[in-house]
Amino acid sequence: MNKKKIAGISAGVIVIAAVLGWMFTAPYLSNQGLGRTPGIIIGGTPTAALNDFTSLNDYRGPLLMKQAGFPPLVVHLSFVGTPDGIITATRPDGGYWAQRVRDRGGDGWLRIGDATFAMEAKEILDENRIPMMTQWAARSGRSLDEPLYEGSEPLREWEVFFWEPR
Repeated sequence: MNKKKIAGISAGVIVIAAVLGWMFTAPYLSNQGLGRTPGIIIGGTPTAALNDFTSLNDYRGPLLMKQAGFPPLVVHLSFVGTPDGIITATRPDGGYWAQRVRDRGGDGWLRIGDATFAMEAKEILDENRIPMMTQWAARSGRSLDEPLYEGSEPLREWEVFFWEPR
């Protein structure tokens, strides 16, 4: 083999290794100046559904959410646990994961700490949306009339999704 062919193969191997490394280590790189880059591995221990998800509110970090289907997608979400499931919310900016729930259904997994739950999301559009968003906002230390961060819409306008065990 000539040197150009060896260099080309070596470069290809390096690119493949970099992509695989990213796929297995990067859940979501938002708010770090890197844009919205999804990962694919959720990890954690498969865990049976809880009788009451409010116990998860002691966990202070975001949850990891992985949607079923292709392409695989894992993102960080803020949440609040309720007796029957988990409330998540997102900006009304046409985000990819929210659109996938609408178009393909909400099958997925939520990882909180080391526990990974098989769940199904439904968008809340009825009179329950504001009370659920109020709970979510309160856990974030905000009111419905203020944004979560500079440049975002007031929380009252955010989209609400409720996750139940499947």
